[in-house]
Amino acid sequence: MKTKILLVEDDINLGDVLCDYLELQDHEVVRAMDGVEGLEIFKSGNFDLLILDVMLPRKDGFTLATEIREKNPQVPIIFLTARDRMEDRVSGFKAGCDDYITKPFSSEELELRIGAILRRCQQQDPNGQAVPNNNGVYALGKYTFDSANHELRIDDKRIGLTTKEVELLRVLYAHKNQLIAREKTLKAVWGSDNYFIGRSMDVFITKLRKYLKDDPDISIVNVHGTGFRLEVKE
Repeated sequence: MKTKILLVEDDINLGDVLCDYLELQDHEVVRAMDGVEGLEIFKSGNFDLLILDVMLPRKDGFTLATEIREKNPQVPIIFLTARDRMEDRVSGFKAGCDDYITKPFSSEELELRIGAILRRCQQQDPNGQAVPNNNGVYALGKYTFDSANHELRIDDKRIGLTTKEVELLRVLYAHKNQLIAREKTLKAVWGSDNYFIGRSMDVFITKLRKYLKDDPDISIVNVHGTGFRLEVKE
């Protein structure tokens, strides 16, 4: 089946080019010209991936992504932007994006990023192997980590997870009570270990700590200059 993509881009020329290219790659593309229209279209349909410009009329991309995440924590989001400051990248990942592409970029690069995200959304373990027959559900202290449904559950509380949060928690879980190097974690989840992505990963680690705070026997320890360790007292 075709991947259904929502493209929210107010630059008419760039939007036309991206639509034509993505449709040539056998994707189905729905277009919106501003953030308000983008949210309305998103609520009216089911999408496999969203591509959002940051600087949009009426509602900027960060706000749009935050509102979308309240309704759907799972759908992958790629930001397009001319702004390459570290603060903007961190804001993008805080808003729940899965990737952040700086203009100008090639259509081929965008397609490669889309392909990488969609492959990672498939049910695989951190080493790219098929998940064992546990339906992607893991016991994590007092929590149930349901990676297939992008959820953490404890008692009657359900916490929705983004794709990147699921991937990162799965990598940490696979190395439970073991130290895993920052570089290895970055490459497993983001496919790169550059400085900007490393800062973005720290944002995700902070989020996971917040989600797991209801079990005092679980902690994500930062070993300075080396990596992380998901500690679970059993």
